[in-house]
Amino acid sequence: MKIIVRNAPPRAVWALEKAGIHPLLAQLYAARGVLDPSELDAALAHLLPPSSMKGTQEAARLLADAMSQDKKLCIVADYDCDGATACAVAVRGLRLLGAQHVDYIVPDRVQDGYGLTAPISQRVKASGADVLITVDNGIASFEGVVTARALGLQVLVTDHHLCASINGTPALPEADVIVNPNQPGCNFQSKSIAGVGVMFYVLLALRAELRQRGAFAARSPASPAPDGSIPPDTRPVEPKLDALLPLVALGTVADVVRLDANNRRLVAQGLKRVRAGMLPPGLASLFTASSRDAAVATTFDFGFALGPRINAAGRLSDMTLGIECLLTDDPNRALELAKTLDSINRERREIEGNMREQALLVAESLYEDTAEAPPAICVFDADFHEGVVGIVASRIKDKLHRPAFVFAPSGATGHGHELKGSGRSITGFHLRDALDLVAKRHPGVLLRFGGHAMAAGCTIAEDHFDTFQQALAEVAREWLDAATLLRRLDTDGPLKPEYRRVDLVDALHHEVWGQGFAAPTFSEEVDVLSQRLVGEKHLQLKLKHRGEPVDGIWFGHTEPLPARVKLAFRLDADSWRGERKVRFLVEAAELP
Repeated sequence: MKIIVRNAPPRAVWALEKAGIHPLLAQLYAARGVLDPSELDAALAHLLPPSSMKGTQEAARLLADAMSQDKKLCIVADYDCDGATACAVAVRGLRLLGAQHVDYIVPDRVQDGYGLTAPISQRVKASGADVLITVDNGIASFEGVVTARALGLQVLVTDHHLCASINGTPALPEADVIVNPNQPGCNFQSKSIAGVGVMFYVLLALRAELRQRGAFAARSPASPAPDGSIPPDTRPVEPKLDALLPLVALGTVADVVRLDANNRRLVAQGLKRVRAGMLPPGLASLFTASSRDAAVATTFDFGFALGPRINAAGRLSDMTLGIECLLTDDPNRALELAKTLDSINRERREIEGNMREQALLVAESLYEDTAEAPPAICVFDADFHEGVVGIVASRIKDKLHRPAFVFAPSGATGHGHELKGSGRSITGFHLRDALDLVAKRHPGVLLRFGGHAMAAGCTIAEDHFDTFQQALAEVAREWLDAATLLRRLDTDGPLKPEYRRVDLVDALHHEVWGQGFAAPTFSEEVDVLSQRLVGEKHLQLKLKHRGEPVDGIWFGHTEPLPARVKLAFRLDADSWRGERKVRFLVEAAELP
């Protein structure tokens, strides 16, 4: 492990401090690329305009026309947290804007597979819908879109995933309208917006279109009639869409997209409303079920408490449970669903734990006769559960610092001849592009694939597992050098002793951190005064930092530390007998 200190440009730090930002926050922001205080303004007015996202205006007209003709709309969701929140935002938002007939369908991970398939399109048609709207999927659903349009459905694809490629040229499904910032010709600056964010932007554009059509009550008094009376304006008042922002924030954080300035604004606005108690009953109940306090909600709550409970439904059960939890306005029903999701998540953790142990054994057997792990790891076992392969791949990636794929038998085919795999990558290895190269070099091996730089999925024939394993390792050997394969942790360097305060810890927790805008991690040499195991798997520490004692804990670590060591740590406030004290949460150690 190599601990690296991020560079905080002095001029940027100075500009941020001059704007009144605390010196510690100024350093942290500058080290993450913030050069101007205006980038930190989370006001909704600073969001990128909906008109800058290709397809939003056409989508708004399609939806406005459909609503005026009383057509039935059906959302086709995805079975992860981004897809679930995008579906809830779509249903709630369309109803707020006056749509009378809005329903949804969410594919089953095992039975249906990913995205808009032909059978899903047929189900949408059978439901009586006229317009099919995808959220967080559809950009590679060529067959599903063709089937839907052949059945007479209008198709609006909203997605954020990368487009498919045919002979090096981006290919798009033949939908009526596509809204995706990653489609060719789209100049929307936030390419990392989540699927829920894309749907939120479509709703913003739809509201503007309805406003232009005169759908909402005038802001000024109506003009008098010839007899001098003022006729009542029966049109609805223009609805506010900010009530959807807590859901947008949850889906954005849970999908681990890069928190650029626009995404940070969306998340900050969502958190602001959650802390003020302005959140739907389902979210409130998820906070309760996970023993978290919504009044002091953080991005960590979204990413590590609420998100996993929503995701668990799609992994092991039916994501309808998660979506219904986000849609219901009945607090009792919401709490019942949240408790069910919590129970499913506990089951998920147990399955994941067993699979992780087995997968690590298989992974480590791949290099038992060599000093280092291969450049890419592929693991398969007939007893693996396809619902948690992505989580297990992430654990292997974290432990071995290698791109990792975990495969399980696919239940969608009704037999075990196809494998469904999920992969996670390390910085410097674009996983989706690697799959694309494997597909070109070995035609027919990849039956389906898609994803992002850091996470991707694919389906292969079981007979082709060895070929895929060797092909991915070959690409990894070509693309990864020794520097990339060296595990490194970027930190914010030493912590001044005057910053070791509970109020600053609370201030840091209040900020928006996440993928691409990492939570503060400090690093420096400390003395280890004492250490002992707690719970058989955590190292509890007494440290001396800058001459003063401080508590520390290293979760999931059991190996003892030397008396003097360089640690990377985050700040936390631990409560004991009513007193709150700063504690170091150790992330890593740089050992000789």
